[in-house]
Amino acid sequence: MATVEHQLTHTEPQMEARRKMQAWRRQKNRLALFLSMTTMAFGLFWLCWILLTTISRGFDGMSLALFTEMTPPPNTAGGGLANALAGSGLLILWATIFGTPLGIMAGIYLAEYGRKSALAEVIRFINDILLSAPSIVIGLFVYTLVVAKMEHFSGWAGVIALALLQVPIVIRTTENMMRLVPDTLREAAYALGTPKWKMISAITLKASVSGIITGVLLAVARIAGETAPLLFTSLSNQFWSTDLMQPIANLPVTIFKFAMSPFAEWQQLAWAGVLLITLCVLLLNIIARIIFAKKTY
Repeated sequence: MATVEHQLTHTEPQMEARRKMQAWRRQKNRLALFLSMTTMAFGLFWLCWILLTTISRGFDGMSLALFTEMTPPPNTAGGGLANALAGSGLLILWATIFGTPLGIMAGIYLAEYGRKSALAEVIRFINDILLSAPSIVIGLFVYTLVVAKMEHFSGWAGVIALALLQVPIVIRTTENMMRLVPDTLREAAYALGTPKWKMISAITLKASVSGIITGVLLAVARIAGETAPLLFTSLSNQFWSTDLMQPIANLPVTIFKFAMSPFAEWQQLAWAGVLLITLCVLLLNIIARIIFAKKTY
């Protein structure tokens, strides 16, 4: 009987210490939850403010003329962004045509051939640097390499700059998606005598195609609103032009130029262009999420 009483008196301090520890953990949990909710609300506040301002200011400039007329001269009523929209479309299209295959092939090498080799580790390191490099650095690099040699701005220089921004994203996404494919599928293909190239094209690429497409769409969304590299490469053009050997109009630089001007008509067109870019980027992100969601099921 004495032994039982001794055990009970001995466990009471332990239970009290346990209750104090649980109470302290609950307080820390409440504090962490409060801080996380506060930071989320702070970020959402500015995001909602930016979106509401963009929609309210940009909606006033939306009209049919925005898509059918060219950029107007200074202090002139009317006009649109047709030439800038066409130029941006061309730049993004050709940058995607050149950048996507390069990024996918490099991602295939890192995921299937290089793996943990020294060359693959160097490529990953360089790719990480390019992912975090400011876009203006890429623009200055292409300016020195292309524009200064050609002695004039051109659409092709802008294509090269945008492709260099797009390639690292596609490389990272392709490698990550292909590495998610179980090695048992590869081993089964090898056991049946399947060549490596055929295993990659028929199994790993097919299994990760949704994720790769998602990465490409996100890369397109990234370059759609880039202004700094285009200021040093393709510059802009007041007139309708699809000649990529010459300066070509594009939406980001046009928005930058019109927003900094003192003319109300240009500022209204700039807000309309901002709204268009925002909607396009939002649409691309929604499509990418839908495609990735289908992949996970």
